Amino acid sequence: MTATDHPAAEQAYGDGPTASATASATGPTGDEPVRTDSSVRTDHPGRQSRILGDQGTRGLLIASGAYLVLAVLLWWNVWSTHPTSTTTCGCGDSSLFTWFLEWPAYALSHGLNPLYSTALFHPTGVNLLSNTAEVGLGVVLSPVTWLFGPVATLNVSLTLSPLLSALAMFVLVRRWVYWQPAAFVAGLLYGFSPFVLIALTDAHLMLAMAPIAPLVVICLDELLVRQTRSPVWTGVVLGLLVTVEFFIGTEVLVLMVIAAAVGVALMALYGLWHLQVLLQRARHALVALVTAGVTAGVLLIYPVWFALAGPAHLSGPVWGPDSHLGDGGTNVHDYLLPGAPSATFTSLAHRLGGYQAPTLSAQYFGIGLLAVLMAGLVLWRRDRRLWLFAAVGVISVPLSFGLQPHRWTLWRLFVRFPLMENIIPSRFLLITYLCAAVMLGIIVDRTFRGVSRWITATPGDRHPAAPAIARRGAAAIAALMVAAIALGPIAGYFSSGVPLTAEPVVVPTWFRTAGPHLRGHQVLLVFPVPFALLQSAMTWQSVDGMSFSMVGGGGPGSLPSRAGNERAGQNYLGNVSIAGGPQGVTPQEVAAVRQALDGWGVTMVVIPDPDNLPIYERLHLVRTTAVLITAATGQPPIRQAGAWVWTRVNHAGPPVAASATRLTLCGAGPPGGSVASIQRSTACVVATPASPSTDR
Repeated sequence: MTATDHPAAEQAYGDGPTASATASATGPTGDEPVRTDSSVRTDHPGRQSRILGDQGTRGLLIASGAYLVLAVLLWWNVWSTHPTSTTTCGCGDSSLFTWFLEWPAYALSHGLNPLYSTALFHPTGVNLLSNTAEVGLGVVLSPVTWLFGPVATLNVSLTLSPLLSALAMFVLVRRWVYWQPAAFVAGLLYGFSPFVLIALTDAHLMLAMAPIAPLVVICLDELLVRQTRSPVWTGVVLGLLVTVEFFIGTEVLVLMVIAAAVGVALMALYGLWHLQVLLQRARHALVALVTAGVTAGVLLIYPVWFALAGPAHLSGPVWGPDSHLGDGGTNVHDYLLPGAPSATFTSLAHRLGGYQAPTLSAQYFGIGLLAVLMAGLVLWRRDRRLWLFAAVGVISVPLSFGLQPHRWTLWRLFVRFPLMENIIPSRFLLITYLCAAVMLGIIVDRTFRGVSRWITATPGDRHPAAPAIARRGAAAIAALMVAAIALGPIAGYFSSGVPLTAEPVVVPTWFRTAGPHLRGHQVLLVFPVPFALLQSAMTWQSVDGMSFSMVGGGGPGSLPSRAGNERAGQNYLGNVSIAGGPQGVTPQEVAAVRQALDGWGVTMVVIPDPDNLPIYERLHLVRTTAVLITAATGQPPIRQAGAWVWTRVNHAGPPVAASATRLTLCGAGPPGGSVASIQRSTACVVATPASPSTDR
């Protein structure tokens, strides 16, 4: 039975007087609404069940195929070129997530721990569960990584994210609607929402891979309202879903828990007016919830400990005590009107590594969608499903406003709890889109059924078959018009940005030729250093099959406050990596860098030539950096496969005792310079005092 043909469901979010009409068009289990036109025979229960099963399977396959086509079109710039070497960008957060997808596959094939690695941030290592590491996706897609590499795995994940998210919403809404295209429209809004699309542009899979939330709503619907299945079985499924989401994105899991608590509380408050029904259903719901808690608790007790107290875990505010994650949030304007891309943000992304096209707003709903939702709520105000999801959605909006300095906001009630300072409240947008998608699906279905009934009530039909076809056609046109009004502005806003921009992953020659063949355990300091915004070195390491360990990395672990005794050296190396203008070298900086090299256990330093690399992968101060590393190691580099390489750094002698003036003279010349001139500069550092080397 559906939510509206069960007596308790009527009390929870039924239709009041119209519930009986809805019940007559629903199946005995509620999994599939029953077609009542002449195309379906209902005189034999077994035949009817088979027909409904065929319809449900066919509808699911059609929806899956349509969503897949849309997802491939969204990433057409990847799939029409080279999906093993083209993606959003081999830089920025995309580089970080490429590494996160590579490590579990590498760990499984080498008998290592997929939750922890010293291949990044050597020697401390990185705790993947303390980061947005997508361990679940990395493990499941390991065969793709083994066969085609981590870039292909990233592209598969980026393509599956909208597909699976939309499909999960389709399955949820199909439980509540008569006309399956209404469920398809709901999936389209949720899975291809601005929130998901913008998350995809930076490969934020912990946000874009969002199929679990709709599936959790299905479980809550079953254990709180329908109660047709075993509460233990429902609880186990719910606990498994919570576990899966933990390994996809703990932040979204927290948002889901808050939203679910709000929804359950609203239903409980409404149930106080129907206390007898509430008490009858309480035991079933309690058994299911306890089972879910036990299931998730048993499965997550070790992973949660590992994330909070395991090796290299992050404690306190992950971005430091001075971060302002909760300050920024959504705003009312961008819900209604499309926001223009920020020229400054776009320029920084192009220079430092990020999505290589203008970034649109992630929170645009448009006047059309809001008008449809409000009109539907008024027209079908007896449908308590609309009221429930409208209430949860409305509450999620002020939560997404964040802290808003100098103003009281709803998020201040939550931010005081442990670990909540690491939640970015603007990401409540996912909940807002979920609620809007459910409401839109129900409203589109209501439009279809309402128009169909209205036409049926018109007298004068002499040929029942023909009017039935015409009736459904007119109802479908009306419903699709409502969907177009809701989704049209969003589609128009994003039309200029689809398909999403993709870039070839450019790997320097040294990392394509020499890197994969290193002998022994090598610890590399790679320029540009990955802890200074330019993060492409993580992609190079991933593509090389983790053939070496690397100093530093991306994400919150790159904060200088977490660098320990190597902080001074890390700061200076970071400045050299992103600086675009002249920068001198001092003995104090040489000493700090040498201390950092020793503390990190560096065995090799590699500076690839910036020629033919994208701007977000280039080290501009090649000469200055070469002088710095030569002074710190006391040895000049060798020239190998288009890169400057210092070997056996861990066995290097003392740093060069040179004055700032001497180092400045040796480093004089263009920031890049020819191979010969940089060789003269580094030779100058280790030689007896001599005249400076410059390009001629």
